Amino acid sequence: MTTFQESAHIALQDTQLRHNIGNATRAIRAKRNDAVAELPDWEELREAGRALKERVLRHLDHYLVQFEEAVTASGGQVHWARDAAEANRVVVELVKATGADEVVKSKSLTTEETKLNEALEENGIRPWETDLAQLIIQLAHDTPSHVLVPAIHKNRAEIRELFERELGIENLSDEPAELAEAARRHLRAKFLSARVGISGGNFGVAETGTIALFESEGNGRMCTTLPETLITVLGIEKLIPTWQDFEVYLQLLPRSSTAERMNPYNSFWTGVHEGDGPQEFHLVLVDNGRTNVLADEIGRQALGCIRCSACMNFCPVYERTGGHAYNSVYPGPIGAILTPQLEGLDRAGSLPYASRLCGACYDVCPVKINIPQVLVHLRHQVVKHERATLDPEQAAMRAMAKVFSSRRRYEVAQRLARAGQWPFARRGVIQHLPGGLSGWTATRDIRPLPKQAFRDWWRQR
Repeated sequence: MTTFQESAHIALQDTQLRHNIGNATRAIRAKRNDAVAELPDWEELREAGRALKERVLRHLDHYLVQFEEAVTASGGQVHWARDAAEANRVVVELVKATGADEVVKSKSLTTEETKLNEALEENGIRPWETDLAQLIIQLAHDTPSHVLVPAIHKNRAEIRELFERELGIENLSDEPAELAEAARRHLRAKFLSARVGISGGNFGVAETGTIALFESEGNGRMCTTLPETLITVLGIEKLIPTWQDFEVYLQLLPRSSTAERMNPYNSFWTGVHEGDGPQEFHLVLVDNGRTNVLADEIGRQALGCIRCSACMNFCPVYERTGGHAYNSVYPGPIGAILTPQLEGLDRAGSLPYASRLCGACYDVCPVKINIPQVLVHLRHQVVKHERATLDPEQAAMRAMAKVFSSRRRYEVAQRLARAGQWPFARRGVIQHLPGGLSGWTATRDIRPLPKQAFRDWWRQR
């Protein structure tokens, strides 16, 4: 995996990218601040959101079992996936069982994480992204650069050229309304003919088995209501305990993400209902490293993320490098702490350094994830990981730490050192030590150990 430093160096040379990202994030920041200022109890809401997520992570085993039972009782089928390969295999088999060769998809970061589109195409199934920005990414054979606005790095002129080339539309202007209409005409036929819909979800309610999807375009609702079969792919951390908890998150999420009081489309579905919506519902619960993250008492905070993207919009590093520099489905500050834990330090060990630790991300996070704390924690883990194969100096330091941690070992080491120093001590100093220890005496002299240690002197008296 290319390091963040290498990718950022390339991104910083793209002035158009910096212009696009800068304009977009400045506008989002201003709107978000206005939306948040309307709520006098914003900090109390943040604390409630944090506490709910902490409770879920502490008792995730209980809530997952409760959630599965509720989904099953309402007519849905639950599938468990340990990793990305298993999640993709389950979805591919479910689609094949319907006989469909096309599916419509609402935006889902979890399926981006598992690379579901690639797995479907390898098995002869054509996925169609229906979120406008995600469609742009798909047609451009690109990757998302933002959690909320995947095509934030592209401007209107670039999108117009893309639609003309990929959708065969001539004389298209770069007016947003006309671009959106072109995408709508293209997707309408897909919605009406699709037999299978694939979605993600913002939340799963453990109490009722309900899935919640919040969006601004209506494409998610089309994907989750029109097809005969609906497959929802959800990370195991996306649960909330009760329906009442939406009172908190329906205020926090829209203001933090789209700077709105409420998302235009809020869809909820619970199992299967005869004659209403999909008649077959499958829920794929994906681990893919999340259990390992849960085991880290500091790092597990990252699993509380509700994917609002506020940390990216306020991050000075992200604003200058864009999302592709992170080489991850999850860019920005949240990606810098989540990706190394999901994918391992071997692949993503550079990401904890993709920050200046200014704390802006922590200040705006609606669930109060202490991203700077986790970044420092992961940097420590990176250093430990890189030194797992010890060099002589590191081995010596660890040996000294073990000796110094015990009074008995320390006194034994003193006696051994006192006996072993005589070949090197001359006229009250040690000027040269052999082998690797010579680095210590190359620029300094060391005083030899005295004939009697203070502890021995004290015991005698």
